[in-house]
Amino acid sequence: MKIIGIETSCDDTAIAIYDSNKGILSNVVSSQIKMHEEWGGVYPDLAAREHTKNILPVLDRALNEVSIKMEDIDGIAVTVAPGLIVSLVIGISVAKTLSWIYEKPLIPVHHIEAHIFASFITEKVNYPFIALVVSGGHTELYIVRNFEEYQYLGGTLDDAVGEAYDKVARMLGLGYPGGPVIDRLAKEGKEIVKLPRPLMKDKGKNRFNFSFSGLKTAILREIQKGIYKKEDLAKSFQEAATDVLISKTVDACEAFGIKEVVVAGGVSANSRLREKFGEIKEKKGIKVHFPPLYLCTDNGAMIAFTGYKRFSEKKTTINYDFEGKARLRMDKFVELIRKNSVSF
Repeated sequence: MKIIGIETSCDDTAIAIYDSNKGILSNVVSSQIKMHEEWGGVYPDLAAREHTKNILPVLDRALNEVSIKMEDIDGIAVTVAPGLIVSLVIGISVAKTLSWIYEKPLIPVHHIEAHIFASFITEKVNYPFIALVVSGGHTELYIVRNFEEYQYLGGTLDDAVGEAYDKVARMLGLGYPGGPVIDRLAKEGKEIVKLPRPLMKDKGKNRFNFSFSGLKTAILREIQKGIYKKEDLAKSFQEAATDVLISKTVDACEAFGIKEVVVAGGVSANSRLREKFGEIKEKKGIKVHFPPLYLCTDNGAMIAFTGYKRFSEKKTTINYDFEGKARLRMDKFVELIRKNSVSF
C-alpha cells in the first residue's frame, strides 16, 4: 500500500510517499525559514502565499523522485489540525482535489499525532507509552494506550517550549529559529544563573501542566543586567527548560506505571534534552524513543505513515466538506473524525 502525505500546518510545505513494504520512498520539504527570519517567527499570510507557490512543485518532486504516478497511490493523507488555518487550507484543498480527480480515499491526520508516530517509522515502540510533545506551538503530555486511544494529561498554560526558545533567542539577539542556536551556544556556556523551574514540583491541578512565561521573564531580567555572557545565559535557560520537561514526563511515567516514552516535535532534536533523557533511562529504567533528526521537524513522511496506520487499521476516510481546525486536541480529534468518517 502506498500513501502520500501532505503537510502544510505551519511554514514547511512537505509531501512524502510511504510504502507499507518498503518504508519511506520520498520525503520532500520546502522550508520557509529564511523568509520568516526578519519577523522573528512565522508570518501567517506570507506562509500561506509560499505554500500556494510551492505545493505543486513539491508534489511533482515527491512523485518524480521515485517514478510514481498518482494512479499508483492508494490513499491521500493530509494534516487537518492543528495549525495556522491559512496554511492548513492549502494542503487540504490540494488533498481534496487529488482525491476527487484520482478517486483516492482522503485520510485525516492530526499534526501532533503524526509527530508522535514518527518514531514508529524507524523503531519498535510498545504500548502504552507516555508521549511528550515539544515544539514551537505545543507542549503536551499524553498517555498513548494504542493507536487512536489517547489520554490527555496536560499542556502549557502559556508559551510552548519551542516558542520560549524563540523568544529568548530574540532577547539575546541570536536570530530565528531559536532552538538550534540556543542549543549550540549552550554547549559553550555554564549554568551561571539558577533560573526558576515553573510548576516542576506541583502535585495539584497543574501536576502535568507546563508554564514557560515566568522562566522567560526571569531570563529577561538577567539579560537586562548586562553582566553575563550570552552562552552562559543560553546554558542557564536550557537547563531550566529541559529540567521541567524531564521532571513532568518522569512523574507521569511513575504515576501511571508506564516504562516507555516517546518524545516528539521539533524540540525533540535538542541535544541536551536527548542527553538528559539518556540519563533517566539509566536511573529509572524508562525506555525513551526519539525520532531520527530528519523526522523531528515538520515533514510529510510522518503524515503519510500515520495516514497509512489510520486507513489500514481503522479504514477511516472523510468527506470533502470536512474543514481544517486551527485548534484541536489530539483526543478530541479522534472523537471528531469518528463522527465524520465515511466508507470508501
